Amino acid sequence: MSPTEQRFVDRGSDRLALHHYPSPSPTAPVAVVLPAMGAAARFYRPLAESLGAAGFEVVVADLRGTGDSTPRPSRSSRYGYTDLAGDVGAVLDELKADDRRIVLVGHSLGGQAGLLHLATAPGAPVDGIALVAAAIPYWRSYPRHGQVIRAYTQAIGAVASVLGFWPGWTFGGRQASGVMRDWARSARTGAFPGADAAMTEVTTPVLAVSIDDDVYTPHEAVDHTTAKLRRATVRRERIARIEAEGRPAHFAWVRAPEPVTTLIRDWFDTLPPHR
Repeated sequence: MSPTEQRFVDRGSDRLALHHYPSPSPTAPVAVVLPAMGAAARFYRPLAESLGAAGFEVVVADLRGTGDSTPRPSRSSRYGYTDLAGDVGAVLDELKADDRRIVLVGHSLGGQAGLLHLATAPGAPVDGIALVAAAIPYWRSYPRHGQVIRAYTQAIGAVASVLGFWPGWTFGGRQASGVMRDWARSARTGAFPGADAAMTEVTTPVLAVSIDDDVYTPHEAVDHTTAKLRRATVRRERIARIEAEGRPAHFAWVRAPEPVTTLIRDWFDTLPPHR
């Protein structure tokens, strides 16, 4: 299964790239994959193919400034988490999936952006959101090295503020300063920037998957994040570490995605139609 179409969504001076993996069924549900910070959409091809084999049509969206989205983040970039949440809505508007069901599959920062969109756009045409290794990186939710996480995230936020962008040194790829400041703020406070209270009003069903030995998003961070979703039905899953290409647990599952795909398909089959 290969992407047969690349589409673009304009967001002001930024352009988002969408990688489309079509289904032979015109009624197949659509899985919209939202990547991790600095991870290009092409990295998710094994996941897209696995979801396709499970009966989904798949669209993988490059986040702003990543992969085939343009331009690269620079001093002139003025966007942050709120804009990423709006980007999710723009992608959904572009897809216009008729009466087909839609599930968001958010990895790491992509999951945060997906939740922010649901919190700030009530009535979004989404049947469910699957969060995979996705959570606010709140330093107190790291059972080991919490103080190190706090210092590291705040240092990155400070560097991004001084330089006007984050060059990607050691983490996350090149990013807009606003994204990294919001990320660092969430790590410091444990709250979604500008939308923490709105999280309590989200009613979209949630599948939250965390992975053993994930140093970026431990089980406790996912628990902290999902505890905010007081009105949503949350299915919480923990899975064993997946080994693939020597990658860290946070990313290895993407290259060997079948256990996660099975969870998503089984969970999705239990969901009532949103519309």
